[in-house]
Amino acid sequence: MADDKERGGTEIAVAEYHKKIKEAFEVFDHEANNTVDVEEEEPTGYIRFEKFLPVMTEVLLERRYRPSPEDTLLRAFEVLDPSKRGFLTKEELIKYMTEEGEPFSQEEMEEMLSAAIDPESNSIHYKDYIAMMVVDDS
Repeated sequence: MADDKERGGTEIAVAEYHKKIKEAFEVFDHEANNTVDVEEEEPTGYIRFEKFLPVMTEVLLERRYRPSPEDTLLRAFEVLDPSKRGFLTKEELIKYMTEEGEPFSQEEMEEMLSAAIDPESNSIHYKDYIAMMVVDDS
């Protein structure tokens, strides 16, 4: 009986991971053809979702790569926002992400902007963005 309950919990966790992996994959599936461009990794230049899903599921189930905690992400954004406004303008974000540390490529920058920038204010309200990025471990 306990094994059935544990198996059911694992199946629910796997289903949740599959849902989150699919949502994340779709962000990068620009042509909506179940592939993403990974020229550095695959000789064809693309990886199919069907190949990506089992590998990513195993990585998440084994907790190989732990995401940064919410408070760490918040502190990182606050460093970039010394006046504590709670947001960065699009221009500030571009400057920090392309001129500081390991710079984002143009494509990486465009992908981040499409997910992070509020089109009404043309800024990133980083607490909202962090909430969207944080993984619920419950």
